[in-house]
Amino acid sequence: MALSFPRVTVLPLDRYATLLSASRMQHVARRVVELRARLAGRVVWNVSSTAVGGGVAEMVRSLLAYARGAGVDARWVVIDGTPEFFRVTKRLHNALHGSPGDGSPLGESARHVYDACTAKNAAELEPMVRAGDVAIVHDPQPAGLVPMLLARGARVLWRCHVGADYTDAETERGWRFLAPYLGDAPAYVFSRAAYAPPVLDAARVHVIPPSIDPFSPKNQTLGAEVVRAILAYTGIVAGPVDGPTLFAREDGTPGRVDRAADIVRDGPPPPLDAPLVVQVSRWDRLKDPIGVLRGFAELAGGAAQLVLAGPNVAGVVDDPEGAAVFAETIEAWRALPPLVRARCHLVSLPTADVGENAAIVNALQRHAAVIVQKSLHEGFGLTVAEAMWKSRPVVASAVGGIRDQIDDGVQGLLLDDPCDPGAFAAAVAELLADPLRAQQMGRAGHDRVLERYLGVDSLLRFGAVIESLDAAAELPAAHA
Repeated sequence: MALSFPRVTVLPLDRYATLLSASRMQHVARRVVELRARLAGRVVWNVSSTAVGGGVAEMVRSLLAYARGAGVDARWVVIDGTPEFFRVTKRLHNALHGSPGDGSPLGESARHVYDACTAKNAAELEPMVRAGDVAIVHDPQPAGLVPMLLARGARVLWRCHVGADYTDAETERGWRFLAPYLGDAPAYVFSRAAYAPPVLDAARVHVIPPSIDPFSPKNQTLGAEVVRAILAYTGIVAGPVDGPTLFAREDGTPGRVDRAADIVRDGPPPPLDAPLVVQVSRWDRLKDPIGVLRGFAELAGGAAQLVLAGPNVAGVVDDPEGAAVFAETIEAWRALPPLVRARCHLVSLPTADVGENAAIVNALQRHAAVIVQKSLHEGFGLTVAEAMWKSRPVVASAVGGIRDQIDDGVQGLLLDDPCDPGAFAAAVAELLADPLRAQQMGRAGHDRVLERYLGVDSLLRFGAVIESLDAAAELPAAHA
C-alpha cells in the first residue's frame, strides 16, 4: 500500500481576464497577493481517494493548478485502499445520501477495515506534514486521517461533496460512523448548508459550491468540426473522421483523442444530425441510469436517440459498485422493446488519459440536443454546471444542489419526482419540440455558471476559510 502524488500542472489565474470584468479581476489579483503572503513556506495538502473518474478529482486537479500558478505550494495526495476499504467507503457514500447501498450495518467490522487502511496511509503521510501546513481532506474515504493531521499541527478542513437535505436512519448511520474522526476538525466545507449534520458544530461549517474550470479539456471551447471528429472517431456517432480530434491540455500543450469508446448498442451509431439526449455520470444507482432508459422509452417516436455515458468501470478504483451497476444497466437495456433499444447507446469512455476522457465528454455535451441528469440523490451535480456552461438545455431532478443551479423553466426543467418516467419523457419532449426555448435556457444557464460557479471563486472562498483557521489558531496567543 502506498500513497500516490498526482502531477499538478501550473496555470495562470490571469487567463480569467478573458471572462471576468476588470473590477472582478482586480479583486482576484488583490486577494491572491494577500493569500500568497499568508501561505509562504507552508504546504496546502489536498487529500482524496482517486485522481480520475469523478467531479471531485477534476475540481482538485484544476484548483491546485491555479493555486500553484498563484505561487502557493499546493500538493495532491491520493490514498490507497483495499477492495474491502472501498466497499466500506461506498457504503458510507450511499448512507450520507440517505440510501442503504449494499445494506451492510457499518458496524465494528467495517470500522476495523476502515481504521486499518487509514493507519497505513497515515503512517506514510505523517512525516511529510509540518505544523502550520493546511490540509483539505475530501469526502469520507480519507476522513480518518483528520486526527493525525491535527496532531501534526496542520490547519485541517474537511470538505464533504455529498449529503442529503433530510435526516433518516441511513444518514444517521453514516454520520455516526464518521463523527469520531471529524469532531475536532476546526472547519467543515459543504456544498449546501442543509447537508451539515447536527453531529457537527454548526459554527465551524462553511458553504462553498463546487465549480468548473472553463479552460479545462472538459469545458474549453471546441469548434464544430472538432466535436464531429471526436464523436465519429470514438464511435459515438456515425460519419467520417474528416477533421482533427485535437484539444488543449490543462497546461496548454496539444492533445489528441486516440482511443475509441466501448459501446453497447443494437444497431448503427446515431447519424450526425440525430438529436441526442445525453446523460454523463458514473455508473451509480443514485444517478438512475436504468430510470433514464425507461423514461426515454416513453418518448413517442421521433428521431431522438439516447446516449448514456460514463467512465469505463475498470478505470475507477474507488467505486466498487460501478461494474455491477453497469451490468444492471445492460440488462435493463436488453429488456427494452427492439425499436427503443436500437435508439439507446451505453457508452463507456476511456480513462487512461484524463485529458482525452474530458475532451470526449466535452464534445458529447456540446453535441447534445438535451442534457439530462435524472439523479435520485445529488450532492451538487457538476455535470449540470458543465452542460449549462456549454449553453445546453437541461432536464434534471429537483434534488440536492441541482436546485441551486437551475430555476425551473429558466436554465432548464426540473423534475419534482425523479422516479416518474412519464414526467421525464414529457420534459425532454418539450425541449426537443421547442428549439428556441431550449436555446434561451442554454444561454441563461451559461450566464448562471459565469456568475456563480467558476473555479477562481472557489479558490478565494477556500482562502477565506484558511484565513479563519489561522485567526482561530492565533487566538490563545493573542489573549495570553
